[in-house]
Amino acid sequence: MNKLKLTVAMSLFAAAISGNLSAQDSNTDSHTITISVPEVALVDIEPAAAKNITLGFTAPTEAGSPILPSAANTTLWLNYSTIKSDTKPSRSVSVKLNAIIPGIDVHVTAAAPTGAGAGALGTSAGLLTLSAADQTIISGIGSAYTGNGANNGHNLTYALAAGSGPGGVASYSDLLAKPSILATVVYTLIDN
Repeated sequence: MNKLKLTVAMSLFAAAISGNLSAQDSNTDSHTITISVPEVALVDIEPAAAKNITLGFTAPTEAGSPILPSAANTTLWLNYSTIKSDTKPSRSVSVKLNAIIPGIDVHVTAAAPTGAGAGALGTSAGLLTLSAADQTIISGIGSAYTGNGANNGHNLTYALAAGSGPGGVASYSDLLAKPSILATVVYTLIDN
């Protein structure tokens, strides 16, 4: 009889232990994961291998006619990748010319975004006459990417005007003959 009591007591004790062990489990469970998202602000001009362009003027063949600008250049594309911070509502791209060329207006237009991008892509300001001061060319950029390379992002159109071309400020009387003038256009992605 003692053996039976001991066996029953051991069985009850084992059941109690196993009941306590399984009591910590339920039909749901959870754990945490830590996620980090980096702030990103990158901009470039594509195609990188051919981003330096040449524009110029043609001399008239008839007395009394002005010099004529070369055809507009549409070979360049503005690409950007951005993840904005939670403290800044948006970003923009500014543009400036490092040197003003007497008598010549340099115009740039950024087209609407196209290509393989996604997110809150920005809006073009339209035709700008470049100056030494930063001007907003693309505004309202959120977390977005344009896609990389030509045919992605904002197609850039560069055009020259001698004197007072459309939207221009240069004076034809300031023109001076020069075989080559080097100017740098600078694009900057900034927080608003």
